[in-house]
Amino acid sequence: MHSFGRLPNAAAWRHEESKDGFEVVFFAQGEDGIRVAGETTAVEEGEPFWVGYELELDPGWRTRRAHVRGRSSRGAHETLVARDGERWLVDGVRAPQLDGIDDVDLEASAMTNAFPVRRMRLEPGVRTDAPAAYVRALDLSVERLDQTYEHLGDRRYEYDCRRFDFTCELVYDDAGLVTTYPEIARRVL
Repeated sequence: MHSFGRLPNAAAWRHEESKDGFEVVFFAQGEDGIRVAGETTAVEEGEPFWVGYELELDPGWRTRRAHVRGRSSRGAHETLVARDGERWLVDGVRAPQLDGIDDVDLEASAMTNAFPVRRMRLEPGVRTDAPAAYVRALDLSVERLDQTYEHLGDRRYEYDCRRFDFTCELVYDDAGLVTTYPEIARRVL
């Protein structure tokens, strides 16, 4: 089983190809879990947006809560995605399509791909499902996103999302953060 080291205080990614932008994230890791605060500003297909987020994870890397704010040409938006045991609430309303999910995945973030990899700690050659509560960048709508990860060895994982007909090889650093996310982002700090 492979393990990752402690998170840095901050990290940053340059979003490239699918969108042009930048993401900056700050981490606070303690015995009660991990707190993540970040922002992404970008332009995708001629549409500018910014998304700011505050995420709370338990010590096992399961998302407890995601408070997300954003703005695009569609207006200003805010959403709260929170776990109540194994059930999820979106803005206080039960979201049964998200039941059993452990992660929130932000469309605007390369960082959130760290959560399932850190939590699952897969052996090389093992593939597993890792569905997520997916928060869209332009309007912060929340939906279920089915995806899989396969540990290829050497901190490399195959990521597959059939819904978007997208497969790529993600490369992670010693802290378990994505360094290379083809067609999406590259870590710069």
